[in-house]
Amino acid sequence: MARRPLPRILSTGSAQIARSRELARTAADSATDILHPLITVARGLRRLAAAGRLKWAETPKDRRGPLLFLAASVVLVVALVPYGPLLAVITLMAAAAWQGRDRTPPVPEGPDESQAQRLRSLYEALVPYFSTAEDPAPLYAHGGDWEKAFPEYEFDGSGRVAHLAVHYPAYFPDGEAEPRARVEHLLAAKSGRGREYLFDWDEEGNTLTLRVLAPLPTDIAAQRFVTAPGETVLGFTDPSHVLRTLPLAHGEERRDVPPVVWRTGVRSTEPHLLAVGRPGSGTSTLLRSLALQALQYGDVLIVEGGGTGEYACLAGRDGVLGVEVGLAGALAGLEWAAQETERRLIAANQARQEGNPPPDDVKRPLWIVLDRPTAFTHLAEAEGREDPQTFLQVPLRHGRAASVTVVVAEQFDNLDALSEAVRQHTRARVVLGPASGRQLEAILGAPAHTTPVDDVPPGRGYARLGAGPVHRLQVPATPDPYDDATSDAHRQAVLDLLPPRSTPADAEAPPVPAEPVALESS
Repeated sequence: MARRPLPRILSTGSAQIARSRELARTAADSATDILHPLITVARGLRRLAAAGRLKWAETPKDRRGPLLFLAASVVLVVALVPYGPLLAVITLMAAAAWQGRDRTPPVPEGPDESQAQRLRSLYEALVPYFSTAEDPAPLYAHGGDWEKAFPEYEFDGSGRVAHLAVHYPAYFPDGEAEPRARVEHLLAAKSGRGREYLFDWDEEGNTLTLRVLAPLPTDIAAQRFVTAPGETVLGFTDPSHVLRTLPLAHGEERRDVPPVVWRTGVRSTEPHLLAVGRPGSGTSTLLRSLALQALQYGDVLIVEGGGTGEYACLAGRDGVLGVEVGLAGALAGLEWAAQETERRLIAANQARQEGNPPPDDVKRPLWIVLDRPTAFTHLAEAEGREDPQTFLQVPLRHGRAASVTVVVAEQFDNLDALSEAVRQHTRARVVLGPASGRQLEAILGAPAHTTPVDDVPPGRGYARLGAGPVHRLQVPATPDPYDDATSDAHRQAVLDLLPPRSTPADAEAPPVPAEPVALESS
């Protein structure tokens, strides 16, 4: 009977022990708070000393004497200056405190209830794609742990996924395009439509990284870009995809932006370009931008099949051989271009045989810009005349050796009417405006690593130069300055780039003669 009070005694002792531990922990925390500045300064002094020893070890032996003399001189000057030692000690302590600060990154907090629900729904949606019945320990299973599948995640201000790392099992066929496309489409739909996502597949680590891309800037106007002869700026892209930047000189904000540079000329591997888009997607803007850049070093012949007068601002300008909007002018202009290409080839070959450099008129670049040439194809067929595209075979096949560049812009609906020579020799490709993944892959020759969206500004699309990677692209704003809907700033930017007018627009003579003899003599 005397042993009954024992549980009370034990419980009282346990409470006293817990209280003692709590007091000890509180005292330790208080001591740590008091000693934290001293610990920080001591850590900083240790790091400064280590850096000094490393610097001394890296200094050559023949330079250690002058370095010691310089250090002694500094110490002597500080000692002689009033309050010099005190200021030196304060400076040293401040530097030590800065070097000794805690650099451990903060531990990210877990997701809240809504974010966890979004990640859980993403996990459940991926179960049919990343699981199989034969897996004894599946990473993905209905009701499973999503934290093992998503080791990294970030959310934006609206609560949608901005960054996500997805682990997937090794048996998933990540080397095949169709399974990858299905997973990318699912993640883009579940993470939020209307945004562009970049998918990075790490086949070795079985990890898929999803990132939301920021919109490309649309405020870049036409201007003189800092490029070398033979380099043309198609537009601008993401800074992580190119290693070069160009300074902007137009506008109030001066900054460097990453460009997509297309190289033309004798050493170019992609001397000709094809741009495809829907009406209003910005293909004419791209061609105007290329023409203005080409006029800085060469001559330009423009053939417009749309008949909307998009290039009237270039008529009669220096370097502009002609702006043809009719079938007769297009036939005459392209026939002259074919003969001019042959003449350049003959002159260059003759100069090489004689051991001389090519003539200046052969080295001067010639650009043939065609906007919707298939319109002339249908018109020529109706009138029983020759298709103007037949005259493009010689410039396309031999234009690189003759410094002749062909740029063609066409709409999706009329791609089948393009000639085989145009489709085969235009290895630099641009797609502007809304386009599906299959359309992008069919034109560019490779799938885009980002998800295309339906609502994009004019001049927004993708570009691929030959066998290179697919880049996001935003064409610089180069509108028709005669259009009433153009802003004053963009209108003035284009007008500043126009060459001086050599022939009045209303009295312009045909720039391309019809006689072959006159063409060659010109």
